[in-house]
Amino acid sequence: MAAARVPVLMYHRVGEAHNAWEARYTIDPENFAAHMHALARREYRAVGIDTLVDWLEGRQELPEGSFLLTFDDGFVGVHDYAWPVLRELGWPFAVFLVSGLIGGSDEWTRTANPSGTTYPLLNAGHIRAMQQEGVSFHSHTISHASLPGVDDSRLEEELVGSRRILSDLLQAEVTYLAYPFGHLNERVEAAVRAAGYRAAFSTQPGFNRRDVNRFRIRRLDVYGTDKPAMLLRKIHLGCNDGSLGNRVRYYLSRARAHLPLSSQ
Repeated sequence: MAAARVPVLMYHRVGEAHNAWEARYTIDPENFAAHMHALARREYRAVGIDTLVDWLEGRQELPEGSFLLTFDDGFVGVHDYAWPVLRELGWPFAVFLVSGLIGGSDEWTRTANPSGTTYPLLNAGHIRAMQQEGVSFHSHTISHASLPGVDDSRLEEELVGSRRILSDLLQAEVTYLAYPFGHLNERVEAAVRAAGYRAAFSTQPGFNRRDVNRFRIRRLDVYGTDKPAMLLRKIHLGCNDGSLGNRVRYYLSRARAHLPLSSQ
């Protein structure tokens, strides 16, 4: 059966969390592997980022159960922990890189993380090794700035400059963007289009149907505390709340929608 809607999963760091704030954005390697194997057992299959956008543009069909797997920021744990699992499954995935911090650390979180700790990002060697085996890399801007808050000149540099830096590193065209923090507005979207990107990914939850704005593609936020059952409910419901209570509310609302209207 052909897919009518396709979810996109958003992960961040794969590794060990050291406080409650980090647990939101950091998934333990064993739990990540359990996520992927749970999806495989339910006959979900990852597709590449180009394949998803081709589907959105009506260029091809996708089977039901297709999804796109994305990682924001480009932490080293993607190389050390996620890549071996996904290579074993034969699943493609996309990583959005902060091009000005390759080989550095996530400096934008230093004040947000209560411990002030930062974590290492992929270096050029990691990226090239993964690229040679089919991993797709794209833009998360130069500095991970909140784009609505920067002036037009810096906005252009964050978008165009990041494409240039990454294209030089990868020796390949960089055609997709993930908005840092998910922050965007109409001005930012227009600048992304003008910068030559083919599509861009938001943090707005929900399924993607073919009528979705290609510059506001929706993604489901996977938390480090999510167990496989929670992840499966998120995908089934198409939202970030995969709780059992929300699942009950979902089915009740569907049942009410199919009830006959009462006579007045």
